[in-house]
Amino acid sequence: MSEHIAETHFVESPDQAVTLLHPLRAEMLSRLAEPASASELARALNETPQRINYHLKALEKVGLARRVGTRQVRNLVEVLYQAIARTFILSESLGLAPEMMQRLKDQSALSHLVSTAERIKRDALLLLERAEQQEEVPSATLHTKVHLPDHETRQAFVEEYVQLVKRLAEKYQARDAAADCYSMVLAVYPEPKQGADE
Repeated sequence: MSEHIAETHFVESPDQAVTLLHPLRAEMLSRLAEPASASELARALNETPQRINYHLKALEKVGLARRVGTRQVRNLVEVLYQAIARTFILSESLGLAPEMMQRLKDQSALSHLVSTAERIKRDALLLLERAEQQEEVPSATLHTKVHLPDHETRQAFVEEYVQLVKRLAEKYQARDAAADCYSMVLAVYPEPKQGADE
């Protein structure tokens, strides 16, 4: 039932660009590399099926996701959706000024960062409850700073950073589907400047 999807889709429509700026919709697309129903996404994102269904319709309307089939679940027929690509890149052909293009790209990344932070907080609270019941919950965090003085340096760092993490994840990827699954979230962003009186 899974359809072949493109690795990359260049967003050339302003409607698609605006839709991608919504953090929940961007998160939904990242989970739709494989077909899923509204109820599946709702469980994964801790949202109501009604809200997820609303945003699925919005993604479908602008052509970022499509229906790829249905399946019977008890007495219900669920519609399955899939993203049209694994990654989305804002195209220069949008005809926007370079400054606006960069703002859209930055805003999209920051929206995704907010959405990811909220998901980590929800997951951490659930895991804390398990830890309070004397259950072992292994986890790890890393916080560091790196000085990136200009755009070229930042771009080179991000590209190498992505490749290194990808190789590391592939090296330790369990082949056993029954093995424990761990979430790995990494982010790079400029440190917010504090006010002079803080």
